[in-house]
Amino acid sequence: MHILVIEDQAKTAAYLCKGLSENGFIADVADNGDDGLRLATTAAYDLVILDVMLPRRDGWSVIEGLRRSGCQTPVLVLTARDAVEDRVKGLELGADDYLVKPFAFSELLARVRSLLRRGPAPQVEIVQIGDLEIDLLRHRALRTGRRLDLTPKEFALLSLLARRAGDVLSRTVIAEQVWDMNFDSDTNVVDVAIRRLRRKVDDPFVLKLIHTVRGIGYVLEVRD
Repeated sequence: MHILVIEDQAKTAAYLCKGLSENGFIADVADNGDDGLRLATTAAYDLVILDVMLPRRDGWSVIEGLRRSGCQTPVLVLTARDAVEDRVKGLELGADDYLVKPFAFSELLARVRSLLRRGPAPQVEIVQIGDLEIDLLRHRALRTGRRLDLTPKEFALLSLLARRAGDVLSRTVIAEQVWDMNFDSDTNVVDVAIRRLRRKVDDPFVLKLIHTVRGIGYVLEVRD
């Protein structure tokens, strides 16, 4: 089994590679996000172990780049940040597991073996909600077969709502996932974006899909 370790701390990378080698794995190392993404998308790896805080390109961006390119290699995220929102963000972007530093190597090894047994997750290309169809790989959305003219941010917002269809997403979660920012209650960036998205996704059609849940956030779903 061939594993790519993307870690900028030389001591940690050496520790991981030594432990993996002793347990029968072949490990390569990239010490920055750009090189890590390039290797992960051009070579055949069975697993990527990924630090979040990296030079040139952070771990979140690496995961996004991997999944956008169609690479479904399992990703185990390593980070010193243990806040719930960080774990949620990694999983939403396409990570398969999450381990907080400092960690015991025995636990990392168990998670590695579990992910390798599981294999790559099946890739979802098309999300369908009512008469709305979203092609996640081609960045294309249609309603009743008519293509919607969306900006990249509008598509990202619609994709997030669609992937979590039926779940009420708070403004904080939306701001974190789409704009990579902490939500400031004094700003209305999310509300403005939702209004613009509704003009394109809902206003021209009888069936409304984007709904406001007062005091909480927004949900995409078909309602009777």
